Amino acid sequence: MGKRRWLAAGGSVLAATVGLLGAGTAASASTASPVVGYTYIDGNTATANTIDGFARHADGSVTPLRGSPFAAGGAGTGSGLASQGAIQATPGGRYLLAVDAGSNQISVLRITKGGVPVLAGQPVSSGGVQPVSIAVSRSGLVYVANSGAGGSGYSGFRLGAGGRLTAIPGSTVTVPDAAGLGDVLFNATGHRLVGTRTGTSQIDSFVVLPGGRLLAAKGSPFTGQGLGQLGAEFSPARPWQLFVSNAHNGAGLGTVSAYRDGFLGGLTPVGASPYADGQTAPCWVEISRDGRYLFTVNTGSGNISSYAINAGGSLSLVGSTPIRGGGADIDLRLSPDGTTLSLARPTRRARDNRVPPPSWRAGCWPVRTGS
Repeated sequence: MGKRRWLAAGGSVLAATVGLLGAGTAASASTASPVVGYTYIDGNTATANTIDGFARHADGSVTPLRGSPFAAGGAGTGSGLASQGAIQATPGGRYLLAVDAGSNQISVLRITKGGVPVLAGQPVSSGGVQPVSIAVSRSGLVYVANSGAGGSGYSGFRLGAGGRLTAIPGSTVTVPDAAGLGDVLFNATGHRLVGTRTGTSQIDSFVVLPGGRLLAAKGSPFTGQGLGQLGAEFSPARPWQLFVSNAHNGAGLGTVSAYRDGFLGGLTPVGASPYADGQTAPCWVEISRDGRYLFTVNTGSGNISSYAINAGGSLSLVGSTPIRGGGADIDLRLSPDGTTLSLARPTRRARDNRVPPPSWRAGCWPVRTGS
């Protein structure tokens, strides 16, 4: 894990990186370092949402794709979503799925030659109000977390030929508007689905049934081990290991929880969970492809904490790395080869216009996107 890079962008959420496989020929670049893949940001742009695209180079640097930003087809809200996974790449990197939080839609874009994303049909209804997060399984099952008043919950879709999204009848699971959903994700096998309730500090856990509908685990939603569950990831190497950030504990009190996702979706804490990093507002979580390391962005501290993941699923803090000029940093994603960790951050104007929380219980700052 030799390189860490971050993107200076006005977009609200970074959540998708792809390699050249399935993405066409590399774009020509002004740098001598060859293009090895692409990185995308959902700008959540007001009125007409856009997707920022970047070529990712072998030395870890990024350069904007020609024509970026690209039209997403729907509308954004123009402010930060305080969620993880608002844009996702399908396995193999053929499609991008992005939330259009302002128009209550989901856009599907096909990644063409040179990494350029092109709309695959028109955006479809998200099945609720204000979509904030998307989960995509290897079988083409898609779930969306909606977090808006009067339409909060999870809705299921099938991703078909040509990037067509089709709603699964009867798949919607409603939650109280106060839940404040922050993330939805599948495990590596696609047999489990989890969602975080940032507003009420809880975790939803489901078994995915053969037809794509969800069966809530006994005891779900589970009470979190702290305040403000936001980012979450299953281990890519061990599908039963789940890790969730506790973002709103207070200044210097950030923790990450480790769980075992057991029989019928029951969540059991592992070891001495939760595991402290001594930082403020660990919001977004990413795990190395081999399941050995976990990274979390401490939005309030301006740094990234690294943990070693032990065989049984417990965590050992490795340390925290300062982000140059860090502050209000949002989301992170590893490149497919695991060598580069990319971080999205607001522009200087957006940082200056950030909406300060009433307390650190609201520690993952939303930001107004700046021009």
